[in-house]
Amino acid sequence: MNKNDLIAAISTSAGLSKADSTRCVETIIDTISNALKRGEEVRIVGFGTFSVSHRKATTGRNPRTGESIQIPASRRPKFTVGKALKDAVNV
Repeated sequence: MNKNDLIAAISTSAGLSKADSTRCVETIIDTISNALKRGEEVRIVGFGTFSVSHRKATTGRNPRTGESIQIPASRRPKFTVGKALKDAVNV
């Protein structure tokens, strides 16, 4: 399922127009993204938790040349599955 399929499913299920469903999906994605940018967690009970993990700077190696390269520190989005979602998938 891609984003357009999700919008169509929400539109059908909730009885909303595709334009309204698109705005809902875009608003949810933007809200979660903005919260993660601020370093906040987003918890949706039964679904899961969106959070940010911090990766330290490391030294890597270019596989082609063998040269050492510096990999900068970064922040990565992370999703932890909630129990209800895990149970629903493992039925």
